[in-house]
Amino acid sequence: MTPTATLTPTDTLVPPTETPTETPVPTETSPPTESPTPEVALTGLLAFASDRDGDYEIFVLDLATEAIAQLTDNDVADGTPNWSPDGTRIAFDSLRDDDFELFVLDLTTGEVTQLTDNDAGDWFPVWSPDGAEIAFYSDRDGDREIFVMDVDSGEVRKLTDNTAWDGAPAWSPDGTRIAFESDRDGDFEIFVMDAADGSNVVQLTENTASDGTPDWSPDGRSIAFVSGEDGDLEVYVMAVDGGDMRQLTDNDANDWWPVWSPDGLWIAFYSDRDGDRELYVMDSTGAQVRRLTFDGASDRSPTWAPPGTAFPELP
Repeated sequence: MTPTATLTPTDTLVPPTETPTETPVPTETSPPTESPTPEVALTGLLAFASDRDGDYEIFVLDLATEAIAQLTDNDVADGTPNWSPDGTRIAFDSLRDDDFELFVLDLTTGEVTQLTDNDAGDWFPVWSPDGAEIAFYSDRDGDREIFVMDVDSGEVRKLTDNTAWDGAPAWSPDGTRIAFESDRDGDFEIFVMDAADGSNVVQLTENTASDGTPDWSPDGRSIAFVSGEDGDLEVYVMAVDGGDMRQLTDNDANDWWPVWSPDGLWIAFYSDRDGDRELYVMDSTGAQVRRLTFDGASDRSPTWAPPGTAFPELP
């Protein structure tokens, strides 16, 4: 990416004025002019998927320097990256095994390890907060259900079991609950369940539009998600009990995949509001929207690195 140049206004040339012979007395005092709020500097790293090299690969963006590095490079699609809690690995799904399987990239060694291997599709890997497990969804049982894998042993347990589509799992910050999307009531809605066994399922949204891709705020109090309630996909935030729903974006395009920054101050997402799919960020109220990528390709599926993660330099 070529960073957009910062435009510096030219010096204003003001002609000298003669000193008046007497000072006019103003009839009323003008209110002071407020100084514009300075733009807050962005920091941190975002991994994302992009087809800028011809097929989808995994890239990383440094928000402070705008540097971009490509992390994977092969002839098939790699997508849906998710950073491990310790910042050393990125899980992703890939077609490199002829169907979608889950893989992990070690950012220290550059080594890629395949986690799943079956004749079905496995998608959307998401690390648990303690880094011990990865939630994902799969059609290995005929329809798309949510599973959890132990990273060390490879043992998999099934959390959902119905004839609907269950997907897009998102761990609560304490690791005890998983939010997800499901069309089990006729259209896609947001649900939560216990992470241990899939019990205690609670439906959080209920409308005639589709709601999806939930993401918990770092403090565990809110869930960001997308909804088609106003005719196109926009970003919303609600309390974890489904109340206090607020719309954060409002435009004629589609906004997808909201993800909270580790400090809870920002939400990254991708949008086609400028003609193609690019990455954006806004503050948690929906203000200070900024475009992050400027490429003619499709950039999607952002994921924040944990605080303090160094910019990857693969061997």
